[in-house]
Amino acid sequence: MSVLLEARQVRKVFHSGGGMWGAPHENVAVDGFSLRLSDAEPAFITIAGESGSGKTTIARLLLGFAEPSGGQVLYRGKDLRQLDPSGQRQFRHEVQAIFQDPFEVYNPFYKVDHILEIPIAKFGLASSPAQARQLMVEALQNVGLRPEETLGRYPHQLSGGQRQRITIARALLLKPRLVIADEPVSMVDASLRATILESLHQLHRDFGISFLYITHDLTTAYQVSQRIVVLYHGTVAEAGEVEQVIKHPKHPYTQELIRSIPVPDPGQGWIEEPVAEKEENEGSQALAGCRYAPRCPHAQPRCLQALPPLFRTEPQRAVACYLCDSAPQLAGENLSEVLEQGH
Repeated sequence: MSVLLEARQVRKVFHSGGGMWGAPHENVAVDGFSLRLSDAEPAFITIAGESGSGKTTIARLLLGFAEPSGGQVLYRGKDLRQLDPSGQRQFRHEVQAIFQDPFEVYNPFYKVDHILEIPIAKFGLASSPAQARQLMVEALQNVGLRPEETLGRYPHQLSGGQRQRITIARALLLKPRLVIADEPVSMVDASLRATILESLHQLHRDFGISFLYITHDLTTAYQVSQRIVVLYHGTVAEAGEVEQVIKHPKHPYTQELIRSIPVPDPGQGWIEEPVAEKEENEGSQALAGCRYAPRCPHAQPRCLQALPPLFRTEPQRAVACYLCDSAPQLAGENLSEVLEQGH
């Protein structure tokens, strides 16, 4: 299998404090994360979890915006940190990003045309102004925008949904193999989220682009994804086919997330059963065992002593929980086996 991008046992640690104020504090944002994205089989994979779970840190590592404290991020088999200028250019061409805030990527002094003109000029996508214009028009139409109502305007003259779809059109201009979308609809009106997500999924279907969708919203993950990875405090809690994980979660943390989804019945509670009332220690990330154990209703002594491995409960499901220890173990670096087609 030709591998486009791979995270291999990636770890990211942030340090704070120290000096005259005492010993430095170590915050493990990502711990032993592995993922393999094929160049031959386009996929739509979600990385989900609550705030602080390490989702955005993983996105930054995969995009080369941050360096891992341990492990490697490989682009076509080469470490991102060792790419020469030609390799970096190819990487930026094939791996694109869509960010959370659709306004931050714009310069308010330039018309929105500018954000589309930059990649066309930088990567030499057009041989004439007319061809450049045609590329911009086609890209906007592919994300459901009317060029005559979009081009020539300033960012503040467009809605958040329009601005976000222009950033998607910008990524599409380069015909990438992979788009990493970090919370692309969290700052957009609810009425536009479905439209934008449908645009992403249509690009996946029509152009064979892989998407790594990063979100805290399991509802949208279920709508668009084939596979899902649920993170908790930088470690994988559960991963596999989205239908299995969302409808029949096995990890207690995934179950808690699912129970937290509001029901469409005014006046009814958000959850079907109460969440455990255990207090989570502030230093729980430093535990030798399961990161979720301090708030898990099923915690056992061994959960506090050693981080549970991944157990392959089904051909396309892995769960990092001792409740599933009757299933065979799956090495963390082989997580992609349950996320790929044909396994």
